Parts: sequence; structure tokens; C-alpha cells
Amino acid sequence: MTSFSIYLCMDKILTQHYSDYISPFLTDRRKELFDKILNQRTKHFTVILEDLYQIHNTSAVVRSCDIFGIQDVHIIENKYNSYMSNQVGKGSQKWVDFHHYRSKQHNTQDCIDAIKSQGYQLIATTPHNDSCLIQDFDISKKSAFVFGVEKEGVSDMMMEQADGFLKIPMVGFTESLNISVAAAIVLQSTTDRLRGSTIDWKLTEEEMRVKKIDWMEKTIKSIEKIQERYKQEF
Repeated sequence: MTSFSIYLCMDKILTQHYSDYISPFLTDRRKELFDKILNQRTKHFTVILEDLYQIHNTSAVVRSCDIFGIQDVHIIENKYNSYMSNQVGKGSQKWVDFHHYRSKQHNTQDCIDAIKSQGYQLIATTPHNDSCLIQDFDISKKSAFVFGVEKEGVSDMMMEQADGFLKIPMVGFTESLNISVAAAIVLQSTTDRLRGSTIDWKLTEEEMRVKKIDWMEKTIKSIEKIQERYKQEF
């Protein structure tokens, strides 16, 4: 979201006025699609990707987040920089919100602190330890699902501060799944149960309003010129 929009979103009246101003630049079908998808978005669950180095994995997980309605993705960059492949992600990176931790000093701890300050419990996905099976996971609490680097898995620091552990039941010889596959299974299972529950999992009206403006801006090609015109007129 542009700094101009962030400023507007601090005032409900201004925000609605601006939204009404740019709304005609989109088709009714597009706006209806935004409303439909926003009604299925959630911040009750979020995803943390810790130091992934394979671009297709990051892209595939982000794509799954969009598909299953996860709005926020937290990306920790310790050794590796995060990149998105549009071919794999299919443009999903436009519709989710990224939170990067890349100071190179306390990236993992910074993410842990930020997540817990927002009221999330930290759930490390691991096939080892005394992990909870995905079908038994308590969906009532706000949860951040952590997926670790491809070979090593979730870091020791993350494991030590996790509030719980989650695993997908497997009955074959192979002990682990590809991270993007594991993320898709976890998100499909938990969000499906969430939507069938009485938990208040949806975005607030304010969050929907702000996010819709963000999506409209990303869709309108000449948005910068329209913003300048808006500022001159109002």
C-alpha cells in the first residue's frame, strides 16, 4: 500500500471518500470478487517461513496461503534471501501481506517477538518430538505455523520458544514431506475446520476496508495519476 493510502486509512471518512473515488476505475465484477475473497480472508492463522532457500518452495507456500485465505506471511531471512517465482506463485504475492525479518542479527528472535506480541501462539511444524497430529490440533487459538529450511527444518531457537508442535500423519517409509506440500496440507485442514466453526475468524470491517483499497490500487494501472488528480481536486 502506498504512503498516500496509509495516510488516508487513518481517517475512516477520508478512506471511504477515496475508495468511492477510485472505485469506478474497476469493473463491478472485479469489485464483487474482492468482496467475496475478503469475506474469506483470515488473520486467525498466519504462516512463518524460516530461511527457505528454494525459490519454488517459497512461491508455492505463498500461493497456498492465498488459496486458503491466509492474509499474512512472515519471512525470516538468516542465510538466504527470499524470492518469489511468478510462474509458481501465479501472482499470489499481490494479494497477501509480507512481513520480512532480515536485519541479519536477530531475525528469528525478532519474528518470534513480533508474533507473540500480536497474540499468536507459535506452532512449529515437525514430524519429530511429541507433536500434535493435525486432526487433533486446537483451532480456537490464534496460531502462527512455522515451516523451516528445507533440510534442517525449524531452527533450535524457534523450537525452544514454540508453544506447540504439529505434524502430519504419515504411514510410508519417507519421514517428511516437501515443505510446500506440508504447508498446503496444514492450511487446508486447519482453515477448513475453522470455517466450519463458530470462531470469530474473519477480518474486521476496518481490515477489509483497508485491504480492498490496497487491492484496488494494485489493479488500476494508472493509480498514481489518479491519486495526483484526487489530491488536486480534494
